[in-house]
Amino acid sequence: MGDGKTGYSRRRFLKSGGTLMVGGLIGGASANAFSKSKPSADAAPPLPWKWVKLDPMEAGSRAYHIYLEAGG
Repeated sequence: MGDGKTGYSRRRFLKSGGTLMVGGLIGGASANAFSKSKPSADAAPPLPWKWVKLDPMEAGSRAYHIYLEAGG
C-alpha cells in the first residue's frame, strides 16, 4: 500500500484532506468578514401600506414606452 506505485497513500490522503479543510476555513472566514462589511438596506415602511388606485391606461402606456426604450 505504501510503496508509492499506486499514486495514493495514507499520507497523501491526509495531506490533501488537511489542505482542503484549511482552505475551507479560510474561505468561510473571508466570506463572513465581507458579508459584515456590506451596508444594510433601509427598513421598509410598516404594514399595512396605503392603498393607491392606479389608472390602468396610464400604467399600460408607461409600461409600453419603457419596453420600447429598453429595446424590447
